[in-house]
Amino acid sequence: MSASWRLITTYGAPPDFNMGLDEALLELGERPTLRIYTWSPDTLSLGYFQKLTDVPDRAKASHLVRRITGGGAIHHTGELTFSITTAASDPLYRGNVGASYDRIHKALIQALSKVGIEAQLACHATSESIDSDTEHTGMCFHKSTPQDILWANKKGVGSAQRRRKARVLHHGSIKVQTSPLEGNIATLAESSTCTDPAAFAPHLIEAFKDHLGLTFERSAPNQVELEHAAVLGPRYSSEEFLNWR
Repeated sequence: MSASWRLITTYGAPPDFNMGLDEALLELGERPTLRIYTWSPDTLSLGYFQKLTDVPDRAKASHLVRRITGGGAIHHTGELTFSITTAASDPLYRGNVGASYDRIHKALIQALSKVGIEAQLACHATSESIDSDTEHTGMCFHKSTPQDILWANKKGVGSAQRRRKARVLHHGSIKVQTSPLEGNIATLAESSTCTDPAAFAPHLIEAFKDHLGLTFERSAPNQVELEHAAVLGPRYSSEEFLNWR
């Protein structure tokens, strides 16, 4: 895999900043970057292709944004989010899109094992149905695919990608606790003693080192990235963008 990546952590950041910075890193990032963060206030992020009406309970979240990655809506509370931004030519993304999900998800399964959770890909589940799957909510964690990560026969990790100009942005969401929008899903708090998103972050970093062969240098967004994020960020919660579908 790639040699040295930047590692950026931004806990408790505003939603527009979170989305703006990820897009800035996608557009401007000179080095591969792993960013780990949480949100304040709690925020519902719509997938890029979703309609507002796809999520009938959206008013239960304090804030609303639209991501530039696809998939279902995620309620960002009691949750650890990570983003990966790198060139599409990076070894992490060699082959087809499914192969890159498989590499990342196997690293996440290793990280989950460090807090005592025996997770697996949904394609290996023995049950004919997944307990967290729920119709007509528009929520990411209520719709599982064969490549999703499960434990306790419920989905506990959400993933989505955006590829633009030979670069990749990968979003990941690891549920530590559930929320009124998500209900009966897999969480760290239900299946382990880990109840704080920041407490799980070191396990995630170590798994990326061990399973993916990455090394990290702690860093922070530079001034150009921050200025670009400030310009891009307000779009994500704008009425025009939220209603464009």
